[in-house]
Amino acid sequence: MNKNIIQRVYNEANYVLLTKSTVREVAKIFNVSKSTVHKDLQERLLELDRLTHEKISKIFKEHVEIRHLRGGESTRKRYLKLKEG
Repeated sequence: MNKNIIQRVYNEANYVLLTKSTVREVAKIFNVSKSTVHKDLQERLLELDRLTHEKISKIFKEHVEIRHLRGGESTRKRYLKLKEG
């Protein structure tokens, strides 16, 4: 694996561990696609560091469990904005 890719994987992983960011947020910060972040943190990180991969997987599992709440809140805010404007 390319050294640049390995460095990116570790940078993304550390960022997620520090901020508990979503895949979309990480992709925006590191200027890569969501698919790239997902592949980095689910496949490449597993090869490089199994313990960190487990920590990242727990964070992403929490995100999946609460995504319906985030979506509902986003919709509520959008309609409140439309009502005000």
